[in-house]
Amino acid sequence: MPPIPVFLGTWSVDPAALVVLVVAAGLYLGGVAVLRRRGHRWPLRLTLMYLLLGLGSYAVVSFGFLGTWSAALRWAFSTRIALLLFVVPVLVTLGRPVSLARAVLSAAPRARVNGFLRSWIAKFFGNAIMAPVFTCLVFSVFFTPLSAVLRSSPVAEGAISALVPVLGLLMVLPMAAHTVARTSLFIVAEFLFAFVELVLDAIPGVLLRLGTVVFDHAGAWPGVLPLWFPNPLRDQQLSGDFLWFIAEIVDVPILVILMMRWIRSDRRESRSMDELSDEEMAELTAAHLRGE
Repeated sequence: MPPIPVFLGTWSVDPAALVVLVVAAGLYLGGVAVLRRRGHRWPLRLTLMYLLLGLGSYAVVSFGFLGTWSAALRWAFSTRIALLLFVVPVLVTLGRPVSLARAVLSAAPRARVNGFLRSWIAKFFGNAIMAPVFTCLVFSVFFTPLSAVLRSSPVAEGAISALVPVLGLLMVLPMAAHTVARTSLFIVAEFLFAFVELVLDAIPGVLLRLGTVVFDHAGAWPGVLPLWFPNPLRDQQLSGDFLWFIAEIVDVPILVILMMRWIRSDRRESRSMDELSDEEMAELTAAHLRGE
């Protein structure tokens, strides 16, 4: 492990991440400016959370130690991907970018945004049943030589900076924006499956930690390496440690979101039942008893 001064003081510029950062900040601040011109005010706390927590975490991951040493260190590479996939998108949603877009856009573009969030893609990614499967597929790359290829390719590194956070947002935004309606039964199934995910998410990290061979078969990194640089097997074990920790921690906000969705769904269904007349309730009860 690097000394703390080295970890905190290592910075570099990732061109792809810089473009993403500028575009994401420009769109959000542009939306805030449009609302202000219309005579409305967007909460300052949401803007600060989006910029400091959301985009700030993205900048730290991309430009800091993890981004700088991602090509050379397995644990920096895997930790960077895990943070971009799970942590950064959750922090970005704290600024409510979807709500801002809905407030700024005119009717037709707003309808397209809502339509996408209700599309099969959003439904596919935005449920807790799909998350562990997708996570295992992504993390399985670390057990193959493809991991070494992705680490050493500047094009792949740039694509990771741009695409991985988008995939994470696809999983988080539909749940955070509450655009996908679920029945209470389906939410209960998601909630139970999220607990199964706590176990499934640990498997890749545990296997990397306990492995006795280097899975990606990458050779030694060329050039002079610092004294703190781990050997390949230790590097892989550290990758498993951090991957396991991050995968388990990020399940907590997902469980919280599912619990809030469950409460809202139960409240909505209870309200719809309360609106039924006595005759409609009796008819519904009779139909249920007949198995209809």
